[in-house]
Amino acid sequence: MTTNPNTLRKIEELPDMGLVMSDGTRLSARVWRPVDAGKNPVPVILEYLPYRKRDGTCARDALTHPWFARRGYACVRVDIRGNGDSEGLMADEYSQQELDDAVEVINWLAAQGWCTGKVGMMGISWGGFNALQVAAMQPEPLKAVITLCSTVDRFADDIHYKGGCLLNENLGWGATMWAYSSRAPDPALRDDWREMWLKRLAAEPFLPALWLRHQKRDEYWRHGSVCEDFSTIKAAVLAIGGWGDAYRNAVPQLVEGLDAPVKGIVGPWVHKYPHIAVPEPRIGFLQEALRWWDRWLKGLDTGVENDPDYRAYVMDGLRPATWASTRPGRW
Repeated sequence: MTTNPNTLRKIEELPDMGLVMSDGTRLSARVWRPVDAGKNPVPVILEYLPYRKRDGTCARDALTHPWFARRGYACVRVDIRGNGDSEGLMADEYSQQELDDAVEVINWLAAQGWCTGKVGMMGISWGGFNALQVAAMQPEPLKAVITLCSTVDRFADDIHYKGGCLLNENLGWGATMWAYSSRAPDPALRDDWREMWLKRLAAEPFLPALWLRHQKRDEYWRHGSVCEDFSTIKAAVLAIGGWGDAYRNAVPQLVEGLDAPVKGIVGPWVHKYPHIAVPEPRIGFLQEALRWWDRWLKGLDTGVENDPDYRAYVMDGLRPATWASTRPGRW
């Protein structure tokens, strides 16, 4: 796909837009949007993560969201409650509070004068998980999802339990997430950052202790596992994964299980967006995503419905090595 540079729109960046939830908690968003969106409204693309927009995903976001914004979208990167520069406390991953906040965010964005009323949700890993979970709640403005390196089954296909085994990743990832959530809000954005930070530290959960209390497939794990009822997802879903990543099973499961419009792509990649991933070959992920957004958020005929339901990179054999920057094979 090529874009005429004369059609690209001038954009503005808002580093700290406040979104106030119904309980008064302020979530912090970084926004890229066309400067004329007030006169010429655009659809919104939401990415909703705990990984700190001001530092944790700052560089990656800059490679993705401005690109979409120049092509007629408002891209909104929100810190989840209790993380980064958002107020409140986080009790667990994919909590009902997290998902309810996302629905409020989507409805608020859709109601803004610079939005057409249509919203898409995109994310990799955590953001891919909660995009599917929010889609299952069916907020009316949410028309499309792009989920990458995610799962449909929190118990049997995440980093907690597989094949009945407790995984070491419970402790490794739990400690990593503890470190993420324990960081202070950015003092450049608010004067009360220290008080906010101390409250967060005092309430910070050690998530593996919670996960270890649920060693069977109970209601705790069924929550957020969209495989329990694929029919709840009505938004169009583009699912992407990589053979070099632990999260690859969701792509064929979504393609097979969803009644909503769905397409799947699996490449040779590790746990990264496909336009910056290794091993190569990479794909034009931004261009693929734009076709998806243009079809389901703008109603344009981009031909995505004519794409194969499932596109996979078939890897050829390779001599044993500690690393391969490129995997030979074919699509």
